[in-house]
Amino acid sequence: MRSPVPAPRMIWAAGINYRDHAAETGAALPPAPTLFAKSPGSVIGPDQPIVIPKHVTQPDYEGELAVVIGMRAKDVSRENALQYVAGLTIAHDVSARDHQFTTGQFTWSKSFDTFCPLGPEVVSLDEVDLAAGLPLETRVNGQVMQSSNTSELIFDVPALIAWITQGLTLEPGDMILTGTPSGVGAARTPPRWLLNGDIVEISIGGLGTLRNPVVRP
Repeated sequence: MRSPVPAPRMIWAAGINYRDHAAETGAALPPAPTLFAKSPGSVIGPDQPIVIPKHVTQPDYEGELAVVIGMRAKDVSRENALQYVAGLTIAHDVSARDHQFTTGQFTWSKSFDTFCPLGPEVVSLDEVDLAAGLPLETRVNGQVMQSSNTSELIFDVPALIAWITQGLTLEPGDMILTGTPSGVGAARTPPRWLLNGDIVEISIGGLGTLRNPVVRP
């Protein structure tokens, strides 16, 4: 099944943007959004395999709420930000922690081919109550690994759009990944890295479930 946004021009992602995730990593709450880019070439759709490169030893899962921009946005106020949203979907920000921790760079370690599953569909804002918060759950082989709510976001969707557009223009089809909650594999004892044959499912209230198998050559 194809991604509901098959070829985004740009993907921006927020790091350390859930209070519970900041707590599990020992990070202080950031004073402003911490942003990085993911390669549009990393996008795949539901049920397509996440292929872990041979050189990656610490592949990790991150379930996230994703925002799809609907019209050109520049210098947008927080109050008007949601007018620029075409809809919401689910994203899996797959992360090669060994590369991330070695270099300290997010973009490279999160942009490998197949490292951005999206889906199952784009849902309009009038179909969900974003202001009330949406429950988010990530499961690996049926075991719950992440369970939180978008109400835990440090910088919510309007805040992210306002922050990004003060410096650059967002175009229709551009995407914002809003960050992941606690429960990532790197923070577990022992760490839980993705393995060949794993099935990762990410569910967000009102948006459905994104499911992808994991393959290691």
